[in-house]
Amino acid sequence: MAPADSARNKRESDRTEKAADNSQGLNVDELKQLTELKARDREVRAHEAAHQAVGGQYAGAMSFTYQRGPDGAQYAVGGEVSIDLSPVQGNPQATIQKMQTVRAAAMAPAEPSGQDRAVAAQAMQIMLQAQSELATDSGPSKKADDTYREVSAMAEKDGQNDHAGSSSFEPVSA
Repeated sequence: MAPADSARNKRESDRTEKAADNSQGLNVDELKQLTELKARDREVRAHEAAHQAVGGQYAGAMSFTYQRGPDGAQYAVGGEVSIDLSPVQGNPQATIQKMQTVRAAAMAPAEPSGQDRAVAAQAMQIMLQAQSELATDSGPSKKADDTYREVSAMAEKDGQNDHAGSSSFEPVSA
């Protein structure tokens, strides 16, 4: 299709949409308001869908606040998606992974709101606490002691003390 044809088709489509809107007897100001409401509705729905898509299992359902347009239809003008910010009890590593997802979900929209940024900051704080807990719980001496006990236990179980230093398990990195 030639560029001129494409532009002509777009103009005709725009005219058809305006004619359909105006078939309800809307004045110029009402048509302008309707155009703005439709744009806002698309923006709000895309914003909340981004939160939900990235948040996955930690994200709740989308909910919207609506405004009635001059055509009588309801248009989303605000919205929210709840997100689970609770730490995973007794598992700092799982908490870290969860908060990474929560933070990514909060910042997923093209233009995160102030509330989105606050949730991302809260997720970061919970993640830092979990990292601190993980570091405290598994400091260098504790890791060495735990590793020694694990290797010793495996060696005793197998009756092969001479293989105690072999790599029969893989360390988990934090």
